[in-house]
Amino acid sequence: SRGPEEALPTLTVTTILEDPYVMVRSAELEGYCIDLLKALAAMLRFRYRVKVVGDGQYGAVAPSGNWTGMIGEVLRREADIAVAPLTVTSAREEVVSFTTPFLQTGIGILLRKETLSQEMSFFHFLAPFSKETWTGLLFAYVLTCFCLFLVARLSPCEWNEPKNEENHFTFLNSLWFGAGALALQGVTPRPKALSVRVVAAVWWLFTIALLAAYIANFTALLSSGSEQLPIQTFEDLVKQRKLEFGTLEGSSTFYFFKNSKNPIHQMLYEYMDKRRDHVLVKTYQEAVQRVMESNYAFIGESISQDLAAARHCNLIRAPEVIGARGFGIATTQASPWTKQLSVAVLKLRESGDLDYLRNKWWESSCLHRSRERWSPLQPQLSNKSRRAAGHAKKSCCAVFTEEICTRLHIKKNTRQSQETSGRAND
Repeated sequence: SRGPEEALPTLTVTTILEDPYVMVRSAELEGYCIDLLKALAAMLRFRYRVKVVGDGQYGAVAPSGNWTGMIGEVLRREADIAVAPLTVTSAREEVVSFTTPFLQTGIGILLRKETLSQEMSFFHFLAPFSKETWTGLLFAYVLTCFCLFLVARLSPCEWNEPKNEENHFTFLNSLWFGAGALALQGVTPRPKALSVRVVAAVWWLFTIALLAAYIANFTALLSSGSEQLPIQTFEDLVKQRKLEFGTLEGSSTFYFFKNSKNPIHQMLYEYMDKRRDHVLVKTYQEAVQRVMESNYAFIGESISQDLAAARHCNLIRAPEVIGARGFGIATTQASPWTKQLSVAVLKLRESGDLDYLRNKWWESSCLHRSRERWSPLQPQLSNKSRRAAGHAKKSCCAVFTEEICTRLHIKKNTRQSQETSGRAND
């Protein structure tokens, strides 16, 4: 049985230590990329030897013109393939070949919730509607009140004494009437003429629909928690001055902003380039630690940021994601393994194995903590019920019911006395 196994080709695989892709546990490597490599080896019938990249870099062009990191090792034939969270870019595609991406990602912003909560302003109740909506509402309010004032002036029913020219619907009273409708409060003066009542009824119907939409949007904001995010986009990140921001040194994210023609992206790159010694980080773990301990926002791969938010409950990713990209397996150009690996990745995606690996390694620990926090009574009651049932020789359900009644202060003696008195009367 060793003959065919020895005949299998052996590939040297370079990778990088990054949670949850590749991790060291008990002197062995494990993680998403290791499981992916095992599945590919079983499908394509090859053996492999995994080595961690020497310089700890993904792959970028050095000042000397040579490539560093995993890309450099593949080019120098020190490794046959690179299986890691390696982003497919045009610069890398010119020197190596990439397979079909096994993970889709983008560029996002990782933030700390405590830092964002301090940004809450007094006028945050205006968040359910945009500035344009509030401006249009103010214009509609003034225009409707002016229509009330004008129609009341033209209608003879609104004049008490035409000779003295007294009319209760002055412009100030019209503004007060419109404001009362916004608060769902009836105010004086009340319209008498049919034309004024029609205008008032239309304004009231509009106000009810507006308040319903406001309450619905505000409830959705409270439930989703996005109202605590003053930094929603990269433009918001550029405009603020409280948080520092940076990315991985020499990463594809850094060169994305360098090569982008977008003015916002250029401002982000200039900020990071001028302060590269202070805002750029060496590893992903260093970036997450810095976000948790200081006023720092990390710009990086959105899929890795989702993992950080799942592992650390005080972190959150901003909604905007730019630069859609993917993680692929790097091989040498004209390598016969490129097409075979691409087809194998597609088969794993179609069979659902890639989704299974994603759910396995991106499992959120915050859900388990919340369950432990809000349901500590059930395991205590169930264990106590089992012990009591063993001593009293009763069923576990009966003892559990008695324990619940005790916790809820339900007096069974009262019920038993009532039943005894009832039987005596019978």
